Amino acid sequence: MSALTQYDSWLADDGPAALVIREHLIPVEGPDAVFFPAGFAPEEGADRDKSKFQGGYNIDPRPPSPNGQNVCLVDSVGSQANRIEPLFAKEKYKRLIPQVVITAGEKQISLLEAGHRAGDFVVRSTAVQAELHKAFKAVQAGNAEPLAKIAPTSLVFGVWDSRNTQAKLPRLMASTIRAYNVRPLTRSAQYNPAAEYEKENLLPPPAELKLTEKKYGERGASHVPAPATHGGVIADGGIRRDATLSLAALRLLRAGTDEAKTLALRRYILGLSLVALTATASTYLRQGCNLVPDVENPRQFILVHGDGRRDPAAVTHDAALAFASEAAVAFGVGEDKTVAFDKELAKKDVTGEGDAEKSKTAKTKAAKEKQ
Repeated sequence: MSALTQYDSWLADDGPAALVIREHLIPVEGPDAVFFPAGFAPEEGADRDKSKFQGGYNIDPRPPSPNGQNVCLVDSVGSQANRIEPLFAKEKYKRLIPQVVITAGEKQISLLEAGHRAGDFVVRSTAVQAELHKAFKAVQAGNAEPLAKIAPTSLVFGVWDSRNTQAKLPRLMASTIRAYNVRPLTRSAQYNPAAEYEKENLLPPPAELKLTEKKYGERGASHVPAPATHGGVIADGGIRRDATLSLAALRLLRAGTDEAKTLALRRYILGLSLVALTATASTYLRQGCNLVPDVENPRQFILVHGDGRRDPAAVTHDAALAFASEAAVAFGVGEDKTVAFDKELAKKDVTGEGDAEKSKTAKTKAAKEKQ
């Protein structure tokens, strides 16, 4: 069996449903240390309705369970994807995909950094827009090959062309970090200015400048207490990263009716997915949240079959990279592109004029009115 065909059984119609990783994590300070999960904005109307999410840590159930059982979201599936995807811009991996870069003023933005990937505003505001529009239309017609030639990671991590064709592709590779049975903590702080500016006649009272005491505090000119703010959590039930590569969803990708091209496409996207799945994840998520693998509880690779059977799997990152490299050559990686942000395209997009579907409808309507 050649390296290129080694995973063909996974791509067969009766192949496994998914490859799953379960990885136990601990804070760098130790398993019982305080760490800071992601914080979220309050739900709309939360200031008037206290039953709504008031913002802060996403801990379920809400209100807290009386038995202390809960689940806390540490890093969401979207956040994890945004952390993993830029991997393909590194020297070791960049030849696996076309490198698409947008120049916007003095800034250069990789497509790998765009939040909505191939469907992002920054990409639609370039000359690549027309090419991507055709690629999304091809996806809707059952051919994902054109999109894989421009933005293959949009097939791996999912994309929705929500502002235009409405083409939607699910995430093939999804990763989420959660903590279990957490105890939320609070912390307090006190800011003291370098001098007593008012008392020492270095500044007039805020009222004389038609300002509030709060404004003085915002500028660092007065004392500011910060009582009982979010102070992190302790996870009594541990922290776990769950990552899934949906092989069943991957097998839905086609290159039209050409079976040879379809197999090459699936091998290519599988290779990229395996590289992303097995790569060493970033340990630093945010201030106060530096998580590393628990060496006493090694991560598990599980191949889950359609009939529910679960078999141990062994996929190393080096093997995944070797396979991905061969699959990329066989598929034919698309060309690198550097394109400029187009202000006129951007203006048309935000006003709705750049919506190709709406423009087509408008032209058809205008043509009928002339008849």
